[in-house]
Amino acid sequence: MAKKAHVSETPATALLKARAIEFTEHPYEYLEHGGAQHSAQVLGLDPFAVVKTLIMQDEKALPLVVLMHGNRTVSTKNLARQIGRKSVEPCKPEVANRHSGYLVGGTSPFGTRKTMPVFMEESILLLPRIWLNGGKRGYLVGIAPQVCVDLLGAQPVSCALEE
Repeated sequence: MAKKAHVSETPATALLKARAIEFTEHPYEYLEHGGAQHSAQVLGLDPFAVVKTLIMQDEKALPLVVLMHGNRTVSTKNLARQIGRKSVEPCKPEVANRHSGYLVGGTSPFGTRKTMPVFMEESILLLPRIWLNGGKRGYLVGIAPQVCVDLLGAQPVSCALEE
């Protein structure tokens, strides 16, 4: 019987365990700038079901989290319009790291340093299961998408663009 790879606990997994949320662990070989497409390929997952955690900011530099399919990009104009902001743009990596407490490439929406509003592409909620970052590079957790709404108050939006 193969021994399961041990993954150190992260703020994200600590939160999931504390709330008794069922999740599966999926470590993989991290590739710089590989993104969700790489993790999906390595783990044999559909990139549509691998969800990226993006740290963005509005025109006042207030941070927010966007959960998006791994093979889609965010229409920042559509997102801003739907959430009542003048504009939305991705944070610079060092700013995203400060807001989330995670390194870009390992950002989880769970257990972030700052509490930020979370917006989620609405079609993610139609999936039976999603895989998103567990709080470190090279590590995804599999969960039911409704957990993002129940635990994070994620608000559904429609802002996906095909890559």
